[in-house]
Parts: sequence; C-alpha cells; structure tokens
Amino acid sequence: MTDAEDHPYVEWIAREARRPVATDPAARARVMEFVRREPAPRFSVWHRLVQPRALSLSPLASVALAAGLVGIGIFTGLFVLRRDGQTLAEQPLAVAPTVSGLPASDTVVTFIFAGKASQVSLVGDFNGWDAKATPMTKVVPQGTYWSVTLPLSAGRHVYAFVVDSQWVADQHAPLAPDDGFGRPNSVRLVGRGSSL
Repeated sequence: MTDAEDHPYVEWIAREARRPVATDPAARARVMEFVRREPAPRFSVWHRLVQPRALSLSPLASVALAAGLVGIGIFTGLFVLRRDGQTLAEQPLAVAPTVSGLPASDTVVTFIFAGKASQVSLVGDFNGWDAKATPMTKVVPQGTYWSVTLPLSAGRHVYAFVVDSQWVADQHAPLAPDDGFGRPNSVRLVGRGSSL
C-alpha cells in the first residue's frame, strides 16, 4: 500500500463510493412527470438538410469525388447558353489576327492576307497544294483581311495564297526559290515553341 491509500480522505471517499444511493420516490416521480410534459422536439425537413454534419472520405473517394465534380462542370459548361442562344460548344473560336512573320505560340500558326477579294484560300506543302483544303475567312466585315489558323509541324514550309483563282505570294514573308511551275511562293519557318 502506498501512503496516498492510507490517507483518511481516501478511505472516506472509498466508503462513500460503496454506500448505496437512496432516492426519494416522490422526486423520481416529479422528474418523470416533467419529462412527459415536455413536448417532443420537431425537426422539419429543412432543418435536417441545413444541419451541419461531419463527412469523412478516404483519399481515393476524395479524388473520385473531385474528378466527378470537374466532369460535371465541364459537361454542363458545354450546354451553357449565351444571350444570343448559342451554347459554348457552338460558338466560333475567337482568333486574334497576327501579322504574318510574327511569333505564334507552339506550332499553331495564323496566316493573314490583306486585300479585297471574294475568296481566299491557303495552299502549301502542308495541305498538298489543294486550294479547297484551307479556305480563309474574313476578319473585318469590309473584307479587307482574311485569316486562317492551323497547326504546323516544326520546320520550313512553302506556301502561297490563292486569291480569286490567282496564285499570290505573302508580301510579309520571304519568297521561296522558284518551284519550276512559275508561281510565286513564300517561306514560313516554324520552330518549336514559336513560328517565324
């Protein structure tokens, strides 16, 4: 036995803990009557919905939940309507015109033809010199600029514009050596990370 167990207060506490508890039957009846008179708590559906709850997820479940929420955001973003009634998926991509010869990002290159025409297309070694493969679109409503943006592999590309069925070289790019067909062509050097 330790000195603390020999202390008179410890013996008194132990005696009191072993003594049976006597309750007054009338006090017990009063408490039970009070409990019966108390109205039962009512929880509305709204209260149950806004009541804070603890939620614990495993790391894998957290990743799956996050991926699902991102997927829902992407899926619903495709169907968001603008004021003009178009969905985001139907909207044409806005292409900022760049002057031929200036750097473009990665291997996506924008070609610009400045001049009035009824039809302009881009031909080159990247589309088999097909005048119908890469038509250009008017950038300015008056039709003074024509533009097309397309991905090109890194390297040297020879190209020209077909303006109302006439073969025209790009005035803002170096001329290519004569190809033997007597048509003027231009050269575009495309590097990794930029195009020239």
